[in-house]
Amino acid sequence: MHHPRIYEYTFFALVDKYKLRRKLIMHRESMLFSQWQQNNNCIIKHIQSLSLFIHARTVLAYFSFRQEPDLSPLFTDNSYIWGFPRCVGRSLYWHKVISLDPVKVGMYGILEPNENSPRINLEEVDLILVPSVACDHQGYRLGYGGGYYDYFLSSPLVRNTPTIGIIFEFAYIEKLPIQPWDIKLSGICTEIGIQMI
Repeated sequence: MHHPRIYEYTFFALVDKYKLRRKLIMHRESMLFSQWQQNNNCIIKHIQSLSLFIHARTVLAYFSFRQEPDLSPLFTDNSYIWGFPRCVGRSLYWHKVISLDPVKVGMYGILEPNENSPRINLEEVDLILVPSVACDHQGYRLGYGGGYYDYFLSSPLVRNTPTIGIIFEFAYIEKLPIQPWDIKLSGICTEIGIQMI
């Protein structure tokens, strides 16, 4: 049965997301390097002081892309097991990477682990640092539109694992257009601080 109202809402939400995504990525890429670096350093310090991070053992992170906040200063801390995503079909496979392990350019030009790197046991993950184009005050995120993280975060293996969206403050907005499959994050980290939802 056709539900025009639901269809129209979903269609316009997707159009709005597309426009918003483009606008925010352009804004991010136009930041002066000095400002980007200053804001990025603040984000690193906030994560390092987060209790969830301090008490974590296995952390899933990402390699920065298109002037996203760059978490690489954290990755030299070998007291953590660091996991990074590799795109396989429509899924993310998570691999253990230490600072000297080789990485390669994967889909969409994003660095990713070698397929021979050890796989992460998702049941042992303590914290997920989630790349985002934007997040809202309810904890919803806007990604790049591929649906990889929506699918991954809906997995029963990580559904109860704390998730922190990583963005710059200009991309922390009041309300995003959402769809039924969108999943709330546990908190948002910007250069201003961390807001738990």
